[in-house]
Amino acid sequence: MREGALLSSLVLFHLLSFSQAARQGQDMKCGACRALVDEMEWAISQVDPKKMIQTGSFRINPDGSQSIREVPLARSEGNLLELMEGVCERMEDYGEVTDPSTDRKSYVRIKPRSGEAMDLSEATLDSRVTASLKFACETIVEHHEDEIIEFFAHETDNVKDKLCSKRTDLCDHALKIPHDEL
Repeated sequence: MREGALLSSLVLFHLLSFSQAARQGQDMKCGACRALVDEMEWAISQVDPKKMIQTGSFRINPDGSQSIREVPLARSEGNLLELMEGVCERMEDYGEVTDPSTDRKSYVRIKPRSGEAMDLSEATLDSRVTASLKFACETIVEHHEDEIIEFFAHETDNVKDKLCSKRTDLCDHALKIPHDEL
């Protein structure tokens, strides 16, 4: 009888541990996606909005015209690809925050970009966490490169929720994460 109770307790413990590990993995993927979007949006905002680039075919059509159009450089495919190459390196600038009521993890920028004040009272910096966040970011970029390019080339509103929750299903709890102020 006692052995059965011990075995039941052991099985329950392993199930809870597995459930918690799965949730932490989900939190990490979601956090990496949200941080990736933050970093991409910031990098795009640093490009002069007046700069344009010509895209399309430079071949001359039978009627003598060309299929060239101008698009903003910031949201051009070439620029977005270039930005994506270095975005995961910036995951080292993030720390982990644990919500005490839900025990869910989220990830916040801990290094200022340019003189902005930062509240780091709740953030924890751990090299293992930043390495995991960077790996999760690289995995997201590898598996969802086309979706990321598509979203940043055409979307400007709620990219975090649209990309991380609706398109890629990396965030299953998007409604529980506070939205950034605009």
